[in-house]
Amino acid sequence: MYDGLSRDEQRLLNHVREYGEKYFTPASISKWRKDQGLPDEVVKAFVDLDFNGFGVIHRRNHRTYDLFAQVLVIEELSRISGACLPFQNDLLQLQILEAFASSAQTSPFRTEYQDTGRLSYALAISEPEAGSDTRSMRTHVTREGDTLVMNGTKMFVNNGEYAPALLVSAYDKTGDDGEPEFSFWMVPRSAAGIYAYPEQKIGQSMLPFATVRFDNVEVKESWRLKGSSKGFSQLYSLLEYGRVFTCAAALGEAQAAMEDAVAWARGREAFGQRIADLQQVQMKLTEMEVKLTNMRNLVYGAAREYDRGEHKRLSVALMKYYVPKAATEVASDAMQILGGRGYIQENRVSSIWQDCRGYQFADGTDEVMVVIAAPLILEQYKASKNNR
Repeated sequence: MYDGLSRDEQRLLNHVREYGEKYFTPASISKWRKDQGLPDEVVKAFVDLDFNGFGVIHRRNHRTYDLFAQVLVIEELSRISGACLPFQNDLLQLQILEAFASSAQTSPFRTEYQDTGRLSYALAISEPEAGSDTRSMRTHVTREGDTLVMNGTKMFVNNGEYAPALLVSAYDKTGDDGEPEFSFWMVPRSAAGIYAYPEQKIGQSMLPFATVRFDNVEVKESWRLKGSSKGFSQLYSLLEYGRVFTCAAALGEAQAAMEDAVAWARGREAFGQRIADLQQVQMKLTEMEVKLTNMRNLVYGAAREYDRGEHKRLSVALMKYYVPKAATEVASDAMQILGGRGYIQENRVSSIWQDCRGYQFADGTDEVMVVIAAPLILEQYKASKNNR
């Protein structure tokens, strides 16, 4: 399953596996799904891992490890747990903060994460009328006399009800030239005029989402992030990291569904034989393994391109288009092999299906990936023809 890893990468994987198998038991996962989150001990143990020299991203020594290593971590923990965990969101949100905020602004949040295992802010980007089209967001900051005022609505804000602060993307309309600019603001959740409402999802239950409304919220200039990254192009580049993380999680959960389906097929007997010996079941398992192989190749390939400095938007778009959909299909076939047992709530395969279906919306829908990929494909083949 993890062929071609270096010795250090294999040590990393073994270390993560030891952590995952200690905490993510079936009984614990079932409880934490109902609780909508992980306990303090578990998240703190994650940030305390040293990963055999790789270092958790943004630890106190400020070392980072490469994207492929992060993919291995997310995939393996998703496989062991068979659940959507908060770690991939934490890793992405830390990188967005690091890029758009100054070191002075970043340091308190990074330190608290290292000390507690929890981010003390929630990322608020998506909007009801914009979705994957981030440029169409309507949240904005205007100037009314000497006061800066924020208005707008964000949705799918992970931990938006509970986080002490909100990292909010908004159009800044306070410039002298009247042209709105993209901006990020770290707004205290306690600021007057902020209202949060829980969103009831059918999957990814460990990630409590909320819709957050900003109604004439007075914001301070010091809340504006002032880092090296500016504008939508830098945000889009970072959001592509999120797509890699999402696909790594989908891959790990699909692998868990496959393992459950194989175990059931080997042990279940019907009509005097193991169902693993039925041709129809063997066909499903074969198709599922093909999809898992393709998924892994796409995720690993995109991550390694990043690490070589060869990031290609097409690779990420193709990965994001294929992997969540294939993961959903693998989970669905696993449910079919388990029969009625796969359809009950207490069986993790049904929860995996719900999680993977949600990955088809997260960080850009399947349809948006086609919009991104198709022009790049046309250009690629145009260049190929001209080089003949």
